[in-house]
Amino acid sequence: MTITPAQIQSASQALRSVLRFDYPADSVLSHFFRDFRELGARDRAFVAEAVYGVLRRKRTLERLCGERSSTRHLVLAWLARVEGTTLRQLGEGFHGRDTDFFTEIKGRELGEVGLAEAADLPDWLAERLSAFMGPEEVLRLAQSLNRPAPLDLRANPLKLDRDALVDKLKADGVGCAPGRFSPLAVRLEGKPALQKHPLFLDGSFEVQDEGSQLLGFLLQPKRGEMVVDFCAGAGGKTLLLGALMRNTGRLYAFDVSEKRLGKLKPRVARSGLSNIHPVVIASENDPRVKRLAGKIDRVLVDAPCSGLGTLRRNPDLKWRQSPEALAELTTKQAAILASAARLVKPGGRLVYATCSLLPEENEAIVAAFLAANEAFVPVSAEEVLAKQGITIACGEQLHLTPAGHDTDGFFAAVLERKA
Repeated sequence: MTITPAQIQSASQALRSVLRFDYPADSVLSHFFRDFRELGARDRAFVAEAVYGVLRRKRTLERLCGERSSTRHLVLAWLARVEGTTLRQLGEGFHGRDTDFFTEIKGRELGEVGLAEAADLPDWLAERLSAFMGPEEVLRLAQSLNRPAPLDLRANPLKLDRDALVDKLKADGVGCAPGRFSPLAVRLEGKPALQKHPLFLDGSFEVQDEGSQLLGFLLQPKRGEMVVDFCAGAGGKTLLLGALMRNTGRLYAFDVSEKRLGKLKPRVARSGLSNIHPVVIASENDPRVKRLAGKIDRVLVDAPCSGLGTLRRNPDLKWRQSPEALAELTTKQAAILASAARLVKPGGRLVYATCSLLPEENEAIVAAFLAANEAFVPVSAEEVLAKQGITIACGEQLHLTPAGHDTDGFFAAVLERKA
């Protein structure tokens, strides 16, 4: 594909806005595309790919560019060194300055680099990871996080099973295969646009990472139960829980954001579920939460977290997060888990999960909770999944990484309240 000067200009302009790190990269790009409606589909795809590509490899590219780290130079360096673009693929209209820089960057040596730079991570994050894994493991994890994520779908079992979904998509020319772990997962080849596909519009599938799907199977809700998705967000996991309950019982979707929960409504309508009850709460101590104390069979806490397990999709997070923000999050996570636990009735199940890789958001939160709550006991995540025919080596607590499982990074602990 030939790259044009206009595409480089658009990508460097979008990147400049993203690198202020005032807002998430995806929302900045959405605003950018709204402001520049004249950009065609191919141009938009190039801009998005370039911005995310530079965010993934920012430290390496800045080192290569040296003092000339303008956003234009960063985009050109990304093409030259990460994408392997040739000079011939740069279309007509490039200045000698651009082509000279491009050629020079192709052959420039990186020199000696430390672990954080080699991993394209901020120093503080490389240090946190090094505290519990060796340098080679950090590099392997970082390399997996610096690759774009594949696209996974989740079949809606109320409409059709996973194999039928695979067959129908293949018949429509969509390359795909069953997922490795989740009985409902379908992995796509490439990233086809499926928002207008009849099977999406009729609720036969949703887009959901395979790792995220496993959280629903850890909670394992049954027909007729009372279930709470405590931090429901836009409701991806809520929809899975409702389907696993076979559209029976009562499923509460709690969230503090009315805007996020608002996105759940059209998804529920497509899914055919009628057992979901979205509830906007003021905080984890909302009176509507307290009224359900001791009455709920199963509670999922997919806690707000650093999101560092999702760097394949959100590479800007590694540059936007900080140790200070992390300290605030861990306080919030402990409070949310403590509040959610009060809902669980004797014999009930509580699943605490994050899309973080850091022990302070994961094992440390669970260990402190168990020390303060003798009524709860840990249950093996691996055994819970094995009993449902899901074979995955994940141990007592679920640890998923893109390096080990080719999913987003997830942590989950299964806890049960003594009967």
